[in-house]
Amino acid sequence: MRPNPAAAARAFTLIELLVTIAIIAILAAVLLPTLSRASESGRSAACKSNLHQIGVALQLYVEENKNRLPTVYDLATNSPTNLPVINLVLSNQLGSQAVLRCPSDRPGLFEQTGSSYAWNSLVNGQDADSLQIFTLRLPTTKAPLVFDKEGFHAALGAKRAVNYLYADGHIKNLLILPGSEQNGAPRP
Repeated sequence: MRPNPAAAARAFTLIELLVTIAIIAILAAVLLPTLSRASESGRSAACKSNLHQIGVALQLYVEENKNRLPTVYDLATNSPTNLPVINLVLSNQLGSQAVLRCPSDRPGLFEQTGSSYAWNSLVNGQDADSLQIFTLRLPTTKAPLVFDKEGFHAALGAKRAVNYLYADGHIKNLLILPGSEQNGAPRP
């Protein structure tokens, strides 16, 4: 039987197959980090949404408690459990405890501490309209209240690794401290 010349012309040679596989591998290597960052960007947006809901719960708490912020302590993985922690203090104001879990949280942190978010205990019990950390008076736009316990969003870059909820309710992934801005732009 003679080989069919039309079938031989349509077949891939080994070299063509290897080149095709190499091109696909190169494209995958280029696209995977981009897809990873895009995926982390989505989780960061969900985390910011959680922080927004925590901010609403804090506003409700403040309204119910004579304009005072709660007294909350951050529960570390090795802390005693008899301290007032965010998941217990805000349990009446939060719609669901799931709001306290960042989608990028490392495995086990939420289960051990009850929250992926840390509370700024330097503002415990203060009047929500006149915050002071040590001797420094802070406007509500610069007073962080709740933030990611760790740099969960590091895939987005070092400056975007942690999300912060400020006392005025806005959320940023950048910690703004008094004196760190000049003419509205952060100093390097």
